[in-house]
Amino acid sequence: MTVPEADIGMFERGTQYLQLADDWRSATGRGISVAIVDSGIDAEHPDLAGKVAASVEARVDNKRVVFDPSETGDSAGHGTACAGIIAKISPDSQLFSVKVLGSAGLGDGQAFLAGLEYCIKERYRVINLSLGTTKPQFFSPLHDLLDRAYQAGCIVVAAANNLPHPSFPSVFSSSLISVIKSTETDPLNFGFHFGEVIELTAPGVNVRTSWLDKGYRTLTGNSFACPHIVGVIARLLEKHPDMTPFQVKSALYAIACDNQYRNA
Repeated sequence: MTVPEADIGMFERGTQYLQLADDWRSATGRGISVAIVDSGIDAEHPDLAGKVAASVEARVDNKRVVFDPSETGDSAGHGTACAGIIAKISPDSQLFSVKVLGSAGLGDGQAFLAGLEYCIKERYRVINLSLGTTKPQFFSPLHDLLDRAYQAGCIVVAAANNLPHPSFPSVFSSSLISVIKSTETDPLNFGFHFGEVIELTAPGVNVRTSWLDKGYRTLTGNSFACPHIVGVIARLLEKHPDMTPFQVKSALYAIACDNQYRNA
């Protein structure tokens, strides 16, 4: 089979194929709710002041995980680092902190599940999951929750495991957007590897971002690639608020094709 000559440009330049205007590049994420399921957010950090709309924290009540309003901020720095990256790329998005991790950046799998379910019930438009689990007992419940998120119109973005073995939910690439780090520095120049388990690549090496006590750190890891894509999605949704999760992933693929074309 041959591709008609007139169609070749559509494959080379994905945004032409989708007719996606470049106006998202100048957007700021205004009006888009972004949930960060993590260790909390230091809302007093200069980069985040006035950007955190609400914060909740997981608590076990009679073997159930419930969420209460939280003023404890960030217990590990990880959530603040992710929030700082998102705020830099989409400064007018509304951040919502869902605290499920403790002071060492560790947490209970049930709290993680409950945090994701909380975000789906609240219908946050984009959900940042710079965390995951390798425990097989969470495979099915996470898969079910991601299907619910997809049907609710929530766009879930998950970081790949930093270790060689796979983690959940990043491997569920059909119902979420999974991200792995690259050495790229421009947040808009991300890549897409169609057919791979982890499809998107984004800056995640030596990323300078916000930290505890109004400080900054330079960090490397897939955790910090994930919020780069979340910030891009917030920009896209500002200009195209009715996009479905499927359409967002298609748009990211088209933009990545365009990036490849421009860099060739």
